[in-house]
Amino acid sequence: MNELATTLLQIIIVVLAGRACGALLKRFRQPVVVGEVVAGIILGPSLFGRLAPDAFAAVFPAHSVSILLSLSQVGLIFFMFLVGLEFAPGLMRERRESIIVISHISIIVPFLLGTGLALYLYPRVSDASVPFRSFALFLGTSMSITAFPVLARILEERHLLRSRMGNSVIACAAVDDVTAWCILAFVVVVARASDPAQLGVRLGLVAVYAIAMIAGVRPLLRKLLPRVKQLSDEAVLAAVLLVVLASSTLTELLGIHALFGAFLVGAILPRDAQLTQTLVAQTRGLTRVIFLPLFFAVTGLRTNVGLLSGPGLWLCCALVLVVAVGGKLGGAMFSAKASGFSWRESAAVGVLMNTRGLMEMVVLNVGLDIGVISRGLFTMIVIMALVTTAATTPLLDRLVHGLRELPAGGEVDVAA
Repeated sequence: MNELATTLLQIIIVVLAGRACGALLKRFRQPVVVGEVVAGIILGPSLFGRLAPDAFAAVFPAHSVSILLSLSQVGLIFFMFLVGLEFAPGLMRERRESIIVISHISIIVPFLLGTGLALYLYPRVSDASVPFRSFALFLGTSMSITAFPVLARILEERHLLRSRMGNSVIACAAVDDVTAWCILAFVVVVARASDPAQLGVRLGLVAVYAIAMIAGVRPLLRKLLPRVKQLSDEAVLAAVLLVVLASSTLTELLGIHALFGAFLVGAILPRDAQLTQTLVAQTRGLTRVIFLPLFFAVTGLRTNVGLLSGPGLWLCCALVLVVAVGGKLGGAMFSAKASGFSWRESAAVGVLMNTRGLMEMVVLNVGLDIGVISRGLFTMIVIMALVTTAATTPLLDRLVHGLRELPAGGEVDVAA
């Protein structure tokens, strides 16, 4: 079988498996993302590769994984653009103080616990080729992630976006997303810099890039896009996607990651309802149906539960789960209670902020690509992300009774 035929067959298998698992788990009130991640793990060495190694090698030969990885990275670039596009700063206007308190504590507590856990995990799941500083910073960041798109979809399905709790938690998750991505950008620069002088230069260039995008490119887009829009929707889409690709290329060259450039373009794009609707409608379908299942398949091919052989590594996996849940759920819940929410609402805030989902997978793949984490730790955090995301809806359903009738704000559009 030639290379093109192999790639097309892989795409067919991945999409069908992702849709089937997503539909199956949706019956158990699970987000589709959980089913697609499970499908990726089933197709990977954890199950398919173990039960039928010859068939696995034929369907997913080692050289073909790099092709799938490249395709999934293109899809992730467009997905991160959509995440940035649907970030709504206006959500912070109401209850600004409580939102700032909850979002920052739910970042700081798991980050500190994660960096503390690095002291125990580093000698067990890493090696001397990875600087401890980079390892600890990345582990702390991975503990701090909240899956904004998945969380928004859960709230929308349960008609909670207009509740006081739902409106607040979606704003907290949006702030968390931006903060966590800024921290991760710093971690990637630190990990890729070979010496302090190079680190300083890269951080300076990143700061110049961010200022140029906000102070220069954003006003320029505000002036030019209405003129391009007069031509056609296709012209607008082409212009915006070219800016996304250019920004992604630049951030990759600066030593951060291409995904950060895409996210920033989405975040700074002028907020025009019709423009946003057009871009989302023309970008989201292909991204969700083809590219994201490909990304989950690549994640599954990189996940090997067999690497966690021995009680010591399973203990490490359990510690990752305990620290992630304790830091994120506990930090968000107690800060919400201190901000004036009832215990029931506070617990719901903690459960929702503990949702990892797709964003954790994105962060993990970045960490693996830059060599900060091993495949063993990668597998542990994938398991943690699956458990925390799958636990969200059952726990939330036990807590949300009586919260829907509290009006607050408008609906939020959801990317994925």
